Amino acid sequence: MNVADAPLWAALPAALLLVCGGLLTLVGSLGLLRLDSFYARIHAPTMGNTLGAGCVLIASMLVSSALAQRPVIHELLITVLILITSPVTAMLLMRAAMSRGKE
Repeated sequence: MNVADAPLWAALPAALLLVCGGLLTLVGSLGLLRLDSFYARIHAPTMGNTLGAGCVLIASMLVSSALAQRPVIHELLITVLILITSPVTAMLLMRAAMSRGKE
């Protein structure tokens, strides 16, 4: 079995999720370049990349489950870890910048 064997009901939502994930990641990366202060720059990639990675991992779960013909939730652990660690890292960076008096 390969990805070309994926049923249409799984391939279309997965393709939509992949496009949305790529756009969210692109918007987050552009926010890193365009925003002025450190605090604004740290927010855009954290939110955009977290949501983008979540969309990609959900698409992967959907296609893997359709191909295996059973629920495949290995990517759920990766999703949970990304959703937890990325915002926490951003919060720690912001607190470190506040304690150093950077604006």
